[in-house]
Amino acid sequence: MHKINAILVAVDGSACSDRAVQHALDMVATGCAAELHLLNVQPSLGGAISTFVPREQIDSHHREEGQKALASAVALAGKAGVTAKTHIGVGRQGEIVADFVKKVGAGLVVLGTRGHTGLAGVLMGSVAQDVIAHSKVPVTLVK
Repeated sequence: MHKINAILVAVDGSACSDRAVQHALDMVATGCAAELHLLNVQPSLGGAISTFVPREQIDSHHREEGQKALASAVALAGKAGVTAKTHIGVGRQGEIVADFVKKVGAGLVVLGTRGHTGLAGVLMGSVAQDVIAHSKVPVTLVK
């Protein structure tokens, strides 16, 4: 297997997401990848909310929730001695992941097959399908 410049792991703070992070960490440890990027995608708070809530407060909310969702993944990377770059995106998961793949030059996306996203607690199966539909690089799903 050739070395991948970067792996992008989409995380949501769930146990399944942590298993995906561990899989990516294992790949980094064996020399399959040079960089690890962790991305949490927050749902957009548009419509009526943005009419009544200042943009700075919405941005702060996304940042806080994103950092909470990234916390366990960052801890796993730290425990493994891997410096991971963290990112928080806002919008539709598949589109945001595809954008970050381009931004960081990722050659692989890793994500869990089931977890929770946003406030609704939607099954990650639909998120995985969205990511696969938008991704131009291979996607590894971790159960």
